[in-house]
Amino acid sequence: MSPSPLLDFAGAAGDAGRIDSALRAAVRTSDPYLGELAAHLIVAGGKRLRPVLTLVAAQVAGGPASDAAVQGGIACELVQTGSLYHDDVIDESYSRRGVETVNAKWGNLQAILAGDFLLSRASEIAAALGAEVAGLLAHTIGRLCEGEIEQLRHTYNSARPEPSYLSSIGGKTAALFSTASRIGGIVAELPRAQVDALTEFGHAYGMVFQILDDILDITSTEELQGKPVGHDLVEGVYTLPVLRTLQAGGVAAAELLALLGKPLEPAERDKALEIVRANRGVESALTTATEWADRAVTHVAVLPESPAAAALRAAPHALLHDV
Repeated sequence: MSPSPLLDFAGAAGDAGRIDSALRAAVRTSDPYLGELAAHLIVAGGKRLRPVLTLVAAQVAGGPASDAAVQGGIACELVQTGSLYHDDVIDESYSRRGVETVNAKWGNLQAILAGDFLLSRASEIAAALGAEVAGLLAHTIGRLCEGEIEQLRHTYNSARPEPSYLSSIGGKTAALFSTASRIGGIVAELPRAQVDALTEFGHAYGMVFQILDDILDITSTEELQGKPVGHDLVEGVYTLPVLRTLQAGGVAAAELLALLGKPLEPAERDKALEIVRANRGVESALTTATEWADRAVTHVAVLPESPAAAALRAAPHALLHDV
């Protein structure tokens, strides 16, 4: 996916380097082994999209991003990375961002504890930014857990209701984008109406991001994604393209339904992917992602005209370009 308007803005403002330096500094520790574990996915790369969003949000009134905005953004990124460590243990994943996962390289116990360390470091940074930011981040971590639990409740459930899917991604993905945007507005001391608009923008943007990520898990390749594709199907996580294929009925839905409800062997996974790709589930899910992108843009209207606001306005639909 291409979030280029946000990344371009951050690059032009010199913020990308500030984020990377602060993020690496945040995971340094006196224990070299723990430091290596904590930094593993951080040094592997990634777009740093959540802290970028925080810094762009902090600049919608035209001023530069403060050090507080950088710290708020990396607190969000540390929560994201810590949650990935935990997710990879749950999913038994072996590859992410083109490298071995922490659990694959060092084991589940180390991955869980390293993830906990990242969450604790994020909380420490948030606390230094004040009670509002600390409380917001703590609430967001709870929302991530709620989203994951909602997903787990419906594992291998081929009758998973679509509201369950939307609730799950709203918690496990959109909540952190929303928080990243809100923190930017808070530390920049923007008017509350603008802070609330940034919050709603971040939520809608996060919904676009996750729906498109779920589409790419169906349509892309491991080489492009840096992680296995079709993994959700194998793990019994039925996302929007799959649900829409089932909802459409007919022969394709019946064939797909016959495969679901249990772990899939590689040949069964490939067959299920073929069915979803060949029918209208992907197209229908993409329409929903576009609707969320449109919704995100409406919230930018509350913000003052500025280069940062223009980057936010362009960002949701830019995500759609690579699908």
